[in-house]
Amino acid sequence: MSRIRSFAALAAVVLLGILTVDPARAEVRIDITRGQMKPLPIAIPDFAGTSGQDGQIGKDIARVVSADLERSGLFKPVDPKAFIQTVASLQVQPRFPDWKAINAEALVVGKVEGGPDGRIRVEFRLWDVFNEAYMTGWTLSTSPQDWRRLAHKVADAIYKRVTGEDGYFDTQIVYIAESGPKNDRKKRLAIMDQDGEGHRFLTDGSELVLTPRFSPSAREITYLSYFKSVPRVYIFNLDTGRREALGNFPGMTFAPRFSPDGNKVVFSMAEDGNTEVYEMNLLTRQKSRLTNHPAIDTGPSYAPDGQQIVFESDRGGGQQIYVMGASGSNPQRISFGDGRYGTPVWSPRGDLIAFTKQKGGQFFIGVMRPDGSGERLLAEGFLVEGPTWAPNGRVLSFWRETPSDERGRGQTVRLYTIDLTGYNERVLLTPVDGSDPAWSPLIP
Repeated sequence: MSRIRSFAALAAVVLLGILTVDPARAEVRIDITRGQMKPLPIAIPDFAGTSGQDGQIGKDIARVVSADLERSGLFKPVDPKAFIQTVASLQVQPRFPDWKAINAEALVVGKVEGGPDGRIRVEFRLWDVFNEAYMTGWTLSTSPQDWRRLAHKVADAIYKRVTGEDGYFDTQIVYIAESGPKNDRKKRLAIMDQDGEGHRFLTDGSELVLTPRFSPSAREITYLSYFKSVPRVYIFNLDTGRREALGNFPGMTFAPRFSPDGNKVVFSMAEDGNTEVYEMNLLTRQKSRLTNHPAIDTGPSYAPDGQQIVFESDRGGGQQIYVMGASGSNPQRISFGDGRYGTPVWSPRGDLIAFTKQKGGQFFIGVMRPDGSGERLLAEGFLVEGPTWAPNGRVLSFWRETPSDERGRGQTVRLYTIDLTGYNERVLLTPVDGSDPAWSPLIP
């Protein structure tokens, strides 16, 4: 019996963003918080094209969709060499026995057509092979240069329809690109699509840059930069390429994180030898102090509803995680396991907090509920740091450093992704070493 339940045949195509479901049919939801599971076999033939250029775009779209879904760990694209039905005949009607014969449980059928205005019209449909039922689809017109984004949107639609969870493929990751010898590292701000494509550097390396973070709009980045040894916090606009200084904050240890509405930022700052958590209103540029304790309070992150803030503090004698109201009220410790806890980041879903843990000479990336229960460790290493959430709250990115030998050789700093099962860890390839990733929301 297929893991995809039957759905009634519906209209041929729906608009982007309206994923059609027959309410009379039950929907299978893959719980990706469970342990390791068998990926769903899915066939993704080339999208048919009406011209040479359209045909190449159709092949490229299919390739990206396949790679996105495979990387999630929940899908297993069927080898195209096993396909029996041709791409051309698929445009009339899928021959489901041909796809059942190669054990495909889902089938993606697509087409690319060039228009007189130079734009392309892309259509896709998702089929349940064993029940011979249409599941979802849409048609969208775009410029030929935007085919890759459109491919990520197709993958997002398939992921959502089969799993019941929002996709995360039409997103970007900003990170710190590192190069040069260990004692003279050049650190540049860089950005790329979540699959490593579309890579570009945003700064030239003349200034040290640290801790980039996305705004809720996904079009701005805040980061910390040292200019002539003076730390400054900047907001970088991805559409215009312009940056604006929020101000000079001597002693700041972490760059700000935006509030969920994008109107405020929260950060830690050292004044008079004491590090506290502050909030700044971006409209008035007025800052207010949220913590008041002689210990080190740092690393704040908002809850997705903006009502609470998680942060790290050594006020209990060691580095631990605390949650307080957004105004700084009622701070409560939530981490009580062995080891030191830091860099907490609230999930976009609000159900979990990711963190870094140090215990017994090893570092770990883990998650826990906002009340501190249900702690699970997902990744470990000589040094793993900087967890950041995909916008669906089911996948994390982080960076891992490997040690050098006695001559200082062999050290690497790489970006990784892992899902909440802890089984699907993947390296995220970058042209140079990478650290401190930050995952964007879905791109508008």
